[in-house]
Amino acid sequence: MIPEISHLLTILAAGLFLFSFLVILSSNALSSTDSIIRLSLNCFNAATIFLIFAFILYVYLAVMDDFSVKYIAMHSNSDLPIFYKISSIWSSHEGSMFLWILFLSMWLWLFVNRLDTQSNLFRYVIFFSAMVLLFFLLFLLVTSSPFERILPLAPINGGDINPVLQDPALVIHPPMLYLGYVGFAVPFVYICAYLADGEFRQGWETIIQKWSLYAWAFLTLGIGLGSWWAYYELGWGGYWFWDPVENVALMPWLAATAFTHSIHASTKSGVLKSWTLFLGLSVFILSLFGAFIVRSGIIDSVHSFANDPQRGLTLLLITGVIALISFGLFSFRSTKIVNSRLVVSGSKESFLSMNNILMITSIFSVFLGVIYPLITQYFYSTKVSIGPPYYNTIFAPLIFIAACFIALSVESKWQRKWKLTETLSKLGIPILISCFLTFIVQSLHQYSVSLIQMIGLFSGIFIISIYAFKLLMNSVNREFINWSSAVSHLGFGLLLFSIAGNSIFSYEKNLKLNLNEEYISEELEISFDDLSLQDESNHQRIIAQINMKIHDKIISFSPEKRKYFTRGQVTSETDIEATFLRDIYINIGEQLDDGSWTFRVQFNYLIKWIWFSVLLMILGILIRSRVMV
Repeated sequence: MIPEISHLLTILAAGLFLFSFLVILSSNALSSTDSIIRLSLNCFNAATIFLIFAFILYVYLAVMDDFSVKYIAMHSNSDLPIFYKISSIWSSHEGSMFLWILFLSMWLWLFVNRLDTQSNLFRYVIFFSAMVLLFFLLFLLVTSSPFERILPLAPINGGDINPVLQDPALVIHPPMLYLGYVGFAVPFVYICAYLADGEFRQGWETIIQKWSLYAWAFLTLGIGLGSWWAYYELGWGGYWFWDPVENVALMPWLAATAFTHSIHASTKSGVLKSWTLFLGLSVFILSLFGAFIVRSGIIDSVHSFANDPQRGLTLLLITGVIALISFGLFSFRSTKIVNSRLVVSGSKESFLSMNNILMITSIFSVFLGVIYPLITQYFYSTKVSIGPPYYNTIFAPLIFIAACFIALSVESKWQRKWKLTETLSKLGIPILISCFLTFIVQSLHQYSVSLIQMIGLFSGIFIISIYAFKLLMNSVNREFINWSSAVSHLGFGLLLFSIAGNSIFSYEKNLKLNLNEEYISEELEISFDDLSLQDESNHQRIIAQINMKIHDKIISFSPEKRKYFTRGQVTSETDIEATFLRDIYINIGEQLDDGSWTFRVQFNYLIKWIWFSVLLMILGILIRSRVMV
């Protein structure tokens, strides 16, 4: 009975969103009264509440092991801990789409109820919010229903969640990512309302600025958590592989980063309005495109959810309709979008504008890398693989140019012309420091360093030195310090430095060892001392005992192979010894015919600094959002 109640509440929510949409659609600017707007708002609020209760009931079904619900039977198991039973809801397409829509409705619900109902844009905001939610609820109910039952005989036990998803980071990573994706629905619907209204009143940017910052923080945290999970759970020893699903998460992040900078310029100087409107629409559309890529099955990825081209086609159609409406409005109103001021050459706004161009170029490059293999496969039946060399070659010069623009923008002023000699005099010391440190770091490496690695290394050090020098001088001179900008850009510089340093200094060794056998080299000794077998509640573990002697220090490792009873799936669990500068990462491979085992030993430098830099960037954004209170 409870599954039917959850299902009914979801249907009622869709019906109320439809009614809210039709109430606004049937009215017009002259005849719409407070009572009509209030009716539409009440329907919108009731629909969101119904959807929240529907999801709560669905969580209850998962916790109580109601395997009469097909989705729960396929993706959960009675032996799972409660938090994995809950996270099994978003472990596959139907449940994750349910959560995605829930977050979408909650973001828009919070935003709509904080707006002034007397605002001329309010009715349009309700209209576009209800429209978007209705589209995706219909998609869920018609093509991806998580409420399908197995009757009259339900399974005694479930099919179990994918073993690689039985991890704390995967409990948190998808919700954070979804909160970031759909959080940009707030600026999207408000910009659509602003364009539909056509009056172009001043101050609209401030209403959505903080919402955009919070959405950016969630999206960045979600991507960072996914990177961390991939590093220690998948056994690859890396954090980013330019996988198509990773790339479709990167595109909205790049657009969102450009958007948050552009909206800051709009609120400060009244410039870059067209850029701000275009980017605000693009972030959400790119998020929808990412949902299509992940859920359509047109690509093979460890991150993808579904393999149903029909669903993918429906999702692509919805994305196309929403994009057509929003960009159609933008095109129709573009001639009326007027900046209150012109961008002064050499001002801070001009550098933000140039960085917007770099961001769009980056997005297009990633987009091309994602869709080009699909195009060649469709038209020529030929599989083309686009990997890291393509992306690294594209991004290295773009990052270097962006680093230069960031450096120049630090000393530039709002709406004031750039003074070349004054700016270069202030940048002289940071440039010398950056060149010296880059030379020192690369000289520590015994092999040659590629040009791409050098560009990344210099760009990171350059940004860090610029902001460190700026903070020092402002503290000495007791001048204003923009802590939000400083912390965020120091985090970005540290990210570039860490990625470059990791690629330069990290290395790995692939070993084949029998039990009680040793590997000895000039720098380390590795011994395979024990192999044990343990049974757990839902899997069996083979645990290798590895001892490593390095610099007269002995470190013990226990990498594992696990076989899960329900699915019969075998996974590898790495063991990592983490230090300030370096991780030692050991993964156990397969047993060979002669009884020996394969091991991969990696020495990953600066790997933890990558995720620390992500936290720094988020901290900077949160500081900025607090300043705006």
